[in-house]
Amino acid sequence: MTTARTALVTGASRGIGAAVAMSLGSIGVRVALLARSADLLDTVAKRSGSESFAVQCDVIDDASTDAAIDRVRQQFGGPPDIVVNNAGLFTIAALEKTSLENFDALVATNLRAPFRLVSAFLPEMRARGSGHFVTIGSVADRHIFAGNAAYSATKFGQRAMHEVLRAETRGTGIRATLVSPAAVDTDIWDPIHYLESDARPERSGMLDPGSVAAAVVYAVSQPPEVNVDELRLSRI
Repeated sequence: MTTARTALVTGASRGIGAAVAMSLGSIGVRVALLARSADLLDTVAKRSGSESFAVQCDVIDDASTDAAIDRVRQQFGGPPDIVVNNAGLFTIAALEKTSLENFDALVATNLRAPFRLVSAFLPEMRARGSGHFVTIGSVADRHIFAGNAAYSATKFGQRAMHEVLRAETRGTGIRATLVSPAAVDTDIWDPIHYLESDARPERSGMLDPGSVAAAVVYAVSQPPEVNVDELRLSRI
């Protein structure tokens, strides 16, 4: 069982983020849950342990993120033991039909926001000599799929940032893990169509969010001298 006491999880109001927050709470971790949806977030926070708490935050808004970081530091008395960068956007569109606005939105949410949280807490974790950054990646951080010009660009970028972080923190007491699942059955798929198709994606063969959460719990529960560099998840 993890010895970590505190965690921050982004995108925690639904899907993978909610499953991660509740799973961490079930093993005694006090969780700060960040998301834009206040009502949903409060509900998940109540199911994530009596000492967990919701922080309404738009991770692409600097002022909102600054306020959330300050709140987390104040509530935890310092940086969290674990940061789970999960918040993300997903779209499918041909490259020439992907607008700059859409591309920028995915970069801001999937890549810039995780970078901001890592850079905010990393110096304090270095000074403390401990901490764990978990990045929720995707099968699309290593394999290319048609329609993923924006999404894959951000997920490949996440993987690169994770690998740089791992290289720069090796031996410091700070750990870094990339959890990259295949498609996960969450409401992120509700508006999605594959290229040149009016049919909705078949979701019965997708992973459950709880499976991703179990992988996160596994990674953060290892002895402090053990780093789980990557976990890649798929359905059998």
